[in-house]
Amino acid sequence: MAIGAERFDAIICTNYLFRPRLDLMASWLAPGGLLIYETFAHGNARYGRPANPDFLLQPGELAQLALRCGLHLLAFEDGYLPTPRPARLQRMVALAPPFDLERFPLG
Repeated sequence: MAIGAERFDAIICTNYLFRPRLDLMASWLAPGGLLIYETFAHGNARYGRPANPDFLLQPGELAQLALRCGLHLLAFEDGYLPTPRPARLQRMVALAPPFDLERFPLG
């Protein structure tokens, strides 16, 4: 798929990591768009695949992506998930500028 100048209101990526495209993915967000990302993190080898460090996020890597790309980090988790199968994961939801935080009220 050719992306070109196209921008997206939301991008969702799960269980996939290709570092050379992380910043590019963030640049595809439309103003006010959401990036929702979840994938395996450092330490997952203890529980199975993926075990190759090239495919595991380093501590805080998704939060650093948001900061580096000028996104507002709405939510971030880096931890252990016991079910449906044990895994080490990182997750984030980040918002592209301009930041309309009233769209996402707390509580």
